[in-house]
Amino acid sequence: MDYSKSGGSPSAKPAPKAKRGAQKGAPKTKAPDKSALLARMKAAAQKPS
Repeated sequence: MDYSKSGGSPSAKPAPKAKRGAQKGAPKTKAPDKSALLARMKAAAQKPS
């Protein structure tokens, strides 16, 4: 028996993938300086709670 002619449902096309992160050609964002982060963390640790 030829099942290809029996009228099965056509397969669904996959949805396009979502673009994640920076797109090509976008300007690079510079990471903040770690010394500033460390200074803030030390100040927060010294502050009495």
